[in-house]
Formats: sequence, C-alpha cells, structure tokens
Amino acid sequence: MEYKDYYKLLGVERNASNDEIKRAYRKLARKYHPDVNPGDKDAERRFKEINEAQEVLTDTEKRKKYDQLGSQWQQWQQSGRPPTDFDWSQWTAGGAPAGQGGPRVEYRDLNDLFGGQGGDFSDFFESLFGGMGRRAGGRQTRTRAPQRGQDFEQPLEITLEEAFSGTARLLQAGERRLEVKIPAGVKTGSRVRMVGEGAPGGAGSGDLYLKITVQPHPVFERKENDLYCEAEVDLYAAILGGEIKVNTLTGALAVRIPPETQAGRAIRLGGQGMPILGKPNQRGDLYVKVRVKLPTGLSDEERALFRDLARRRAG
Repeated sequence: MEYKDYYKLLGVERNASNDEIKRAYRKLARKYHPDVNPGDKDAERRFKEINEAQEVLTDTEKRKKYDQLGSQWQQWQQSGRPPTDFDWSQWTAGGAPAGQGGPRVEYRDLNDLFGGQGGDFSDFFESLFGGMGRRAGGRQTRTRAPQRGQDFEQPLEITLEEAFSGTARLLQAGERRLEVKIPAGVKTGSRVRMVGEGAPGGAGSGDLYLKITVQPHPVFERKENDLYCEAEVDLYAAILGGEIKVNTLTGALAVRIPPETQAGRAIRLGGQGMPILGKPNQRGDLYVKVRVKLPTGLSDEERALFRDLARRRAG
C-alpha cells in the first residue's frame, strides 16, 4: 500500500493549525473543482486527493493517528529498508468495529463550498480509517447520504436609491423567469438568498445568493447606515445664521444654519440616512458638511467695509 503525504498534498507544514489547513484546502479546491475543470481527469484526481487530505487533517482523532503513522513511516524510510516491508497491520482499521455500527467517516466543509461534490477515498484512507457502512461479501462498501445541491453566487449592482427604497430584479433561469426582491438597507457585500434556486441534489437543491454591490453616488457618500454630503452656504448665512435647502434621498429639506458656522462643520440630520437592513422603520443619519462660498466681484465700497471690519476685529 502506498503512503500518502496529506500535508504535502495541501502544501502546509506538519504543525499547521486547523485554520491554515482549511484555508489551503479551500484555495486548492477552487482551483481543481470539476466545475472549473470539466473533463480534466488530472484535476479530478487532485480534487479527490485534497478532499481526502482535509478529511484527515481537520479531524482531531484521524490526524493524531495519521501523525503517529507518519512518524514511524519516516523512521522506516530513514533506515533505508524497503517501503514494501513496512508493517501496516497495526495501523489498518480492517473493517473492525469501532463502537456500535462500525467506524464513521464525516464529510465536513464540502457542503459549504461545493454542495457535496467530494469523491471516493483511497485504499490508504479506507485501510487506516474504515469506510461508512459494513462489509458485504468480503468487500468494503460505503453508502453516502444524499447530498444537497451546490450553492451558486451571482454579483448584482444596484444604485444607492435602490438600496434606500428596496427594489426587484427579474432573472432568467433556463425557461423560468425569477423575480427577486432586494430589501431596503442592503449594502455592498450583502447577500440576498434565493432558496432552492441553486444546483439540484439528492437532499434538495442548493441556494442562489445575489452578492450586492451598491454603485457610488455623485452626491452622497455612505458609511454603514449614515450618509454624508456637502452643502454650499454663502458667507452672510454662515456669519449671521440662516436657512438653506438640502437635497436628501426623500426630497429637499430646509436646514437651519446657526450663526458663526465654521467652514467644514457637519450638521447632523437625524433619521435622514439609510434604512437599517431588517429594520425598515429605523434609519441612520445624514451629515451635511458646510462649504462656505466667499463673495466675488466686490465693489470698492464693499471692500472698504471688509477692511473696516478687519480693523475692528484686529483692534
């Protein structure tokens, strides 16, 4: 029987953490997945090998046993003795029961990424850890539970106005047209789930996820549920106080400018920001940054008034 170096298959060190192993597995699984490499037998073989490697190395008991075997295997190799003479008998499961119902192999992580498209395990794995099911007629058989279909993800761009009010999209799926509702308050990175619209499977179809990107807006900048914009205020309103109109996503609002408002000051309009996802009756705030507009084309008399004011302020 051929020894399999699971650490080498995943490209990780022997002391790698569970998280490092999972990250390496996901990266390779995406690279060699059959959907990405249709008809490529070598990619299919590599995909099965990395599934097997992560199955062992992310399971505490299996990894412990495998590491013990690996230590003895390395010593055997270093001694220069033929690999064919290595004694496998103390390591093989041999189909012997391990508690009620025999040993059990868990298929973890595969459903999350690829809807259960794993593959058969090697004789090396079966010999060490056993398969699912029992021996029938001297031949090891393994029955796999029905697998749920693969989830799909589709990018979708919407405007800030659509994210504010909520919107809908019509999608074509084969002969069917699907209407999906986008709730108010979604942001870039939000995922809208369409249950059962993914790939079919024995344990039910997977889901379709629409990954949202909210397009930049020419007026408003969004930070979480708050909005930010600028408003021009003339010098006289900034000094003496006054009122300006500010456009929001629901229409124009009259905003009071306090006397002696400094350029760059942000005026908060409570509840005029984005709806909070899942809480449509609650909204963030709108912050209006004041941009003071200085007068131009001054007359000689006006310049004299400003000079007089400057002298008074200096004195």
